[in-house]
Amino acid sequence: MSGGPRRGGVVNQDRWHAGGRWDPYDQDCPSRQLLDRIGDRWTVLVVLALADGPRRFSELRRSVGGVSQKMLTQTLRALERDGLVRRTVFAQVPPRVDYTLTDTGTSLLEPLRGLLDWSSAHMDDVLASRARHDEGEADGAAHERVAASGG
Repeated sequence: MSGGPRRGGVVNQDRWHAGGRWDPYDQDCPSRQLLDRIGDRWTVLVVLALADGPRRFSELRRSVGGVSQKMLTQTLRALERDGLVRRTVFAQVPPRVDYTLTDTGTSLLEPLRGLLDWSSAHMDDVLASRARHDEGEADGAAHERVAASGG
């Protein structure tokens, strides 16, 4: 065995899962990829859009403003691969495909709703901080121009 993260195309879980814990601080640990997935803005919005039950692709696209067809497709495929979303194809004409959360995906709703609640509760503070910061940068740039001109 090479000692690398993969063994025969399968992630060598023993490397990171020692002691029953995954290590997202290890750049090669698969848990880092999962954090990247669930921290992605489209993932958050798609999972929350599926909270009320099965949705068709077109319904999801209308619900998640600004997502392109390509990005929604990629997000749904990745969520399906990670076991968070189930894709069900109905054999009818025209074909119908529904997306729904799996039990694992449903377990993600509570933390995501917490993030949504936090962002709503703190948005005014964040916007005020951004304005102060941006104003400070503008003042700093003017100060740098004055200092550079010898004034």
